[in-house]
Amino acid sequence: MYNDGYWWSPDGLRLHYRDYAGGGDGRPPLLCLPGLTRNARDFEPLAQRLAGEWRLICPDMRGRAESAYAKDAMTYVPLTYMQDISRLLADLAITRFVAVGTSLGGIITMLMAATHREWLAGALLNDVGPALEEEGLARIRTYVGVNQSHPTWVHAARALADANGDVYPGYDLQAWLAMAKRLYRLNSGGRIVLDYDMKVAEPIRAMGTEAGVDMWPVMKAFSGLPTLLLRGERSDLLGAATARRMAAEIGPGAELVTVPGVGHAPVLDEPESVAAIDRLLARVLHG
Repeated sequence: MYNDGYWWSPDGLRLHYRDYAGGGDGRPPLLCLPGLTRNARDFEPLAQRLAGEWRLICPDMRGRAESAYAKDAMTYVPLTYMQDISRLLADLAITRFVAVGTSLGGIITMLMAATHREWLAGALLNDVGPALEEEGLARIRTYVGVNQSHPTWVHAARALADANGDVYPGYDLQAWLAMAKRLYRLNSGGRIVLDYDMKVAEPIRAMGTEAGVDMWPVMKAFSGLPTLLLRGERSDLLGAATARRMAAEIGPGAELVTVPGVGHAPVLDEPESVAAIDRLLARVLHG
């Protein structure tokens, strides 16, 4: 259903992406950017629905899945990820696309809007914004970079359910298994382990609770652009007030949709997410 592709980062890492064919009628491709500990597999539900009609480019960020691990852990930061993705876009001669950014991927999308707005035909910011709730950040710090090992996929799925049951309270074992297959891999010793470099946590720990760059001015870069803001109803990372302010700052062109019954972050196969994405893509095509 997809082709595996590879490209080289500016600092010499061999990075991987999935390329789902589609968009032969000139539609812009969808550039799907995953969250902090996620990878290209995170967008399988979206690709299964849209591939063929739309082309989807789904990169593994450095240190994730089939992409090489960085020699310097302090390159696991949004600006470096954006530089990596910029090289991929140049290699593929893609100059215009719809950015689909989940969590960290949404931060990369915001950086792109600030520096290369002309690239964007539309944008989806999935449960992320210029201000993040400390409660959610604290939760992320508790698990990122903590290695896990399980004897079977069912054990991995049950561990996910134990840790994230309040995020996806409606999930059954099959849904947790599907998520486990996207988050973990089978290692050479026959164990199920998380599919990312544990050192991605080092820049987060180094920064601590220090405030980053003020990203609120970036919202103006989305003005007039078809933009979908998705927020999980139970999200502890993107507050409801922040999401409303984002929509107001962007103005016309922004649609805010709250996905009921899920936390951080919607996986884009919920009925409300599906309908909202279809509306976004219709606006990209027809204005």
